[in-house]
Amino acid sequence: MVFAGLSLPPASAPAMAEPYRLAPYKDDLFAYPKILDEQYDGAYLEVEYDRPRDLDARDAVRGEKVKPDYVSLDPNAVTADRTVKLGRKSISYYAVGKVDGGAKAIVVFVHGLGTGRDTGVDDWIHGGNFNRIKNLMMRNDGVYLSPSFSNYRSGGAEEMRDLILFASVMSPDAPVFLACGSMGAKLCWRLFRDDAVRPLLGGVMLLDPVMDRDDIRFAAALPPADRVPILITGSREDTRVGWKAQRDLFVAMKTGVPDYPIRYVLFSAGTHGLSWRMVDWRTTLNWMLETGGR
Repeated sequence: MVFAGLSLPPASAPAMAEPYRLAPYKDDLFAYPKILDEQYDGAYLEVEYDRPRDLDARDAVRGEKVKPDYVSLDPNAVTADRTVKLGRKSISYYAVGKVDGGAKAIVVFVHGLGTGRDTGVDDWIHGGNFNRIKNLMMRNDGVYLSPSFSNYRSGGAEEMRDLILFASVMSPDAPVFLACGSMGAKLCWRLFRDDAVRPLLGGVMLLDPVMDRDDIRFAAALPPADRVPILITGSREDTRVGWKAQRDLFVAMKTGVPDYPIRYVLFSAGTHGLSWRMVDWRTTLNWMLETGGR
């Protein structure tokens, strides 16, 4: 093109936007330390858990307070303690990050028995891993929610469904990721089955979960367009829930539906609840986003 005696280069096509992914944050401290076994093209991993390294050397007070290197309190500036009335019920939750909407991703922590919404925002327990998910959401234009709910039956599922729908109205383009601990997985499977919630889901993380074969059968029967990525984690010393049944459900899915987006991570030692310390949030969420998290 010639304009006023000047030769201009031909117009180029507009650059494609980069897909949304979580940028690194303290990966050197939180990434899986050593892979002991890998199967199913990486969908099955056994990850080394070494107490002297991953517990004693990581915590200032063993099992109660992680060393400061693992924690950044920057998310405190964008943390809100909210109560919203939805229908006939009021739901209390903590929100971190884009608390007033416009988030690019929504992560909802569904706690297990004996814990509550405070657990999901405690910076110092579980090796600082909850602090990491808070930082990942804050630093990547997401929002992290840690709510209360009344029970693990239909009432609690209705409350979480209403909160998820509310959050999705505030951030309409954001995939929702459920992080479900222990008994919380029972509630998450109720949400998974909910036709109003499932289309919003970008993935479900089942951490030391309580689950059964009917859950996997339901997921396996979904048409490809409706499949939601699933992560299951367990540890070899978990005598409360056990890991072999979890592994068998993963194998059943890979055998029956080989292309279903599902992963299983087994920690080589550690008791029930270890996954909250050891799961790699960033690797998991980026895999779910790449796999089909809307």
